[in-house]
Amino acid sequence: MVSVKKVAAWLLIAFVLFYVLTAPEESADIVRSGIDALESAARSLSRFLQSLF
Repeated sequence: MVSVKKVAAWLLIAFVLFYVLTAPEESADIVRSGIDALESAARSLSRFLQSLF
């Protein structure tokens, strides 16, 4: 029996691949935005930890 999680995972993967293949520039912008957000969060956490010591 196929689990709902597996079906949902495959559908998500198929959607992401479809989006990347049909709109690569927009996909790259989304990835860049995510990386920028992670970088900002890491920088903020670093400042917070430095202020503790």
